[in-house]
Amino acid sequence: MNPPSKALILIVDPLPEQLVRLGALLQERYDVRLADNGADGLRLAGQLPRPDLALLDAGPAGADGAALCRQLKASPDTAAIPLLVLHAAGQEDAERASFAAGAADVIRRPLLAETLRARVAGQLELAQARRLLRHQGTLLEHLVEERTRELGQTLDAVVWAMASLAETRDYETANHIRRVQHYVAALARQLQGQRRFAGELSDANIALLYKAAPLHDIGKVAIPDAILLKPGRLSDEEFAVMKLHTVYGRDAIAGVEQHLGHSNTFLRYAREIAYSHQEKFDGSGYPQGLSGDAIPISARLMAVADVYDALISKRVYKPAFTHETALELIRQGSGEHFDPDVVDAMLTVEEEFMAIAARFAEPVH
Repeated sequence: MNPPSKALILIVDPLPEQLVRLGALLQERYDVRLADNGADGLRLAGQLPRPDLALLDAGPAGADGAALCRQLKASPDTAAIPLLVLHAAGQEDAERASFAAGAADVIRRPLLAETLRARVAGQLELAQARRLLRHQGTLLEHLVEERTRELGQTLDAVVWAMASLAETRDYETANHIRRVQHYVAALARQLQGQRRFAGELSDANIALLYKAAPLHDIGKVAIPDAILLKPGRLSDEEFAVMKLHTVYGRDAIAGVEQHLGHSNTFLRYAREIAYSHQEKFDGSGYPQGLSGDAIPISARLMAVADVYDALISKRVYKPAFTHETALELIRQGSGEHFDPDVVDAMLTVEEEFMAIAARFAEPVH
């Protein structure tokens, strides 16, 4: 095992006899570089391995030390080197200038060897402690990021499992979930530049909308199979039961919020989408009959995404419509079923919708 290397000290002093003396006081404990002028000092400070500490003589008037401090601190390569500046007694103004220029400490002449060694050792220990603290901070950040990523992956898996359970009881498929969440994200990205939507549709919130979208029909798990899987038209009584899937979905997510004792943006979006995605812009939807901006943005996005996907998908009670037909039907519903701005956004990104539909198309049997 190799012994630990000594710390490297750069000493800059224009007087040869002082330079030699300072070197002699420190060379037993440290590796030493010597420079008898500022230019050489800057050059040696920039060489690898870089000094762990620099000891600078301020000169008779104290100005040279402050100038060299500023030059060392101005370079990214040498800015982190702790600087100790030697001053003659009675140069209080020069000492203040050195501190202002970035000196870590000053030492007054006449010099005591014990003082010099103690100050050098103290600054080196402090620098090492700072490096360790930065390293620990970086390590902690990585650990937090890794843990957050793991929790996020777990959340995504649980959400996906719950959504798949709901969808596979109906005519829907896992690909329907994937398509819808991509449609919602595409609409949100298109709308986030508009003043009406900018406050809600930040990049972070769009990511959460994408994660929450698969839960839009989670309440269907509580609908009886006789109604949920009925191929023909539902009676008024049966449709009244079917409409309750929005309430069941909201209650399930609200129960999670109640158990946690708080909510967050993801749970809010999931609850809004589950409860309000069947509302219509003109107020004729369910379960509350909300209209216009009273319908949450998340649910207005889902309404367009969900209906588009239902239109282009084959069901036991209908054929699959073409993209053009689905687009026209949604355009006709603008201002009645759908928020006109969301419809306009879909028309703008229709090629992206087509690409999503193709990417997650149903397998051919």
